[in-house]
Amino acid sequence: MLVASQRITASNNNALGASAVAASATVNGETETAPPNGEGAIEETIRLQINEKARTVLAVSTSGTLCTKSSHDGIEGSPFGSYVDYVLDDEGCPVLLMNEMSMHTVNVRDDPDGLITLFAQLGRGSEGQDSSRCSITGKLVKVDDDEAQENIDAIRMRYSITHSYADQVMDSPRFAFYRLEPSRVHFVGGFGVLAKWVPVDEYKEATPDILAKDASDIISRLNREHSEDLALTAEHLLDEQDVERIRVTAVDRLGIDIRVTKKGPRANKLVTDEFRIGFRIPVISVEDAKSEILKVFQEAWEKANGYDWGDNEEPGSTVPIMKIAADALG
Repeated sequence: MLVASQRITASNNNALGASAVAASATVNGETETAPPNGEGAIEETIRLQINEKARTVLAVSTSGTLCTKSSHDGIEGSPFGSYVDYVLDDEGCPVLLMNEMSMHTVNVRDDPDGLITLFAQLGRGSEGQDSSRCSITGKLVKVDDDEAQENIDAIRMRYSITHSYADQVMDSPRFAFYRLEPSRVHFVGGFGVLAKWVPVDEYKEATPDILAKDASDIISRLNREHSEDLALTAEHLLDEQDVERIRVTAVDRLGIDIRVTKKGPRANKLVTDEFRIGFRIPVISVEDAKSEILKVFQEAWEKANGYDWGDNEEPGSTVPIMKIAADALG
């Protein structure tokens, strides 16, 4: 089980600031940053805020599981899950194009004051529980004709661009747009890493990460094509020994998350730690992100091969590194 870590490393000439120590992620709890001696919270400069992460998950996914309360004979009151598509409006509220005869639409119509939940998850493939996910709970309200025409036009255009079939059905009287007006938002960062309730107003004010739509491809490529670079990074920048497996689990404009599985203190026991490697500058494009990642790999290689930069500075010394979770069962 991964629990909070207490380690951050960065050299004094790091543009992000001097070395600091900060508490970080907890399992099924909240993240707090508490650097000592009044120093600034370096965590905030190399990690997305939770509200940004939640907004990113829902913005990128565009489909998920809608959970309603069944009104069908024999299963009244039981949870009923439906796979649905959606888009977000400007405030981050999911908007669904729903068939008036669908079971979930009937459930909502039969319980108009009831709460429903939309669950969305990044990377529905091999990542499984390692991927970030978000649940947004609230009331599902039909978008009526009284809403401003520009809002309706924006929704129609956004839905048409995101879901190619929409043009064929959105003008049918059997289909209508419904908006989920959130009352609670819950974010989970991955298996055993972080779970936290996100204030709705903070979620609405957040913007999705600029790399969000490309992150999955970047992660897959790094894990598939850069295993040697990752191994050097683990040993020479993260100070991890006896590594059995290392892989990237997240990429965003501020840095990457790396999960390291290694031999534990007990025989036949493996332990897992998670690290944050921050970019020294926030990136604004996929190419910028690739460049920053390759710089980290280059410095890990140089340190492994004994390169000396002079002035008592060694390769990798200015890379901000934060241990964000540690295996408590080792």
